[in-house]
Amino acid sequence: MKICVAICLIAISSSVCLGDKNTDISPTLAKPGEVVLSDSFDGETLGKEWAATKGEWKIKDGALVAKELKADEHAAVLTCKLKNRDSIVRFSFKLNGSTKSFNLSLNHAQGHLFRVTIAPTGLTIRTDKDKKDESIKSELIAEANAKFEQDTWYTLQVEMVGDQVVAMTDNGLKVSGQHPRLDTEKPNYRFVMRGETLSIDDLKIWAAK
Repeated sequence: MKICVAICLIAISSSVCLGDKNTDISPTLAKPGEVVLSDSFDGETLGKEWAATKGEWKIKDGALVAKELKADEHAAVLTCKLKNRDSIVRFSFKLNGSTKSFNLSLNHAQGHLFRVTIAPTGLTIRTDKDKKDESIKSELIAEANAKFEQDTWYTLQVEMVGDQVVAMTDNGLKVSGQHPRLDTEKPNYRFVMRGETLSIDDLKIWAAK
């Protein structure tokens, strides 16, 4: 049996559906177009499209492993330098040890835009505040509570088309929502994580049709 919860915010509509584990996460908002990037992290080093600005990001045993460094006094950040607007992103992830959370973060030309956050207790989608305009605050688009076990592989898929976003995981989470700020050109994709280590594998990005 599925449990569906509607969340209504000013200028935002979202839905949350909790289903069975290992549910299908085929795209629902858009159709996959051209494959923009496919990376199984089987090489020895990251490709030229990647740039690590904070933390430690290394390929180990066929997966990308991230670690927050205390000396940085900042979350670990890895940027994929691919411009995008409407796209579908899918990858596997594993929280290791005491991972606090990680984000798939999207920027606009002037700064932070929005992020999909996975924590041991669930998933959220939230716009970012604008550091240059104090009137633009962070806003919750959607959230769902669930338990992501440490040292267990899961798959996350995020669809972004116009002002809409849908995120789902293979343990039965699905959240969706809208916000006018999302309908913009985006210069990159970013992974941002806090905690001991995070593993990422089998990343695939499509242009959305």
